[in-house]
Amino acid sequence: MKEIVSTVTSKGQVTIPADVRRHLRVVAHDKIAFVIEDTGAVHVKARQYSTIASLRGAAGALKRPLSWKEMRHIAREDALAPNAHP
Repeated sequence: MKEIVSTVTSKGQVTIPADVRRHLRVVAHDKIAFVIEDTGAVHVKARQYSTIASLRGAAGALKRPLSWKEMRHIAREDALAPNAHP
């Protein structure tokens, strides 16, 4: 076990030491969760994709938007596929 100390500022902010950031694999703007156990222990963990909004753009973008006709065609093909869901 390794203990790393950081100081709380007058604004209640703490700099997360580089070793801890690397261990949690967090970078700027990532979310950090502080979990308080019933025993009083506090755990810190990285929160990835905490909201649906945080996933925006994760899959990239289409080269061009699909037309309604193209979307209906794709949906129809999917529905008629032999392994389509019931």
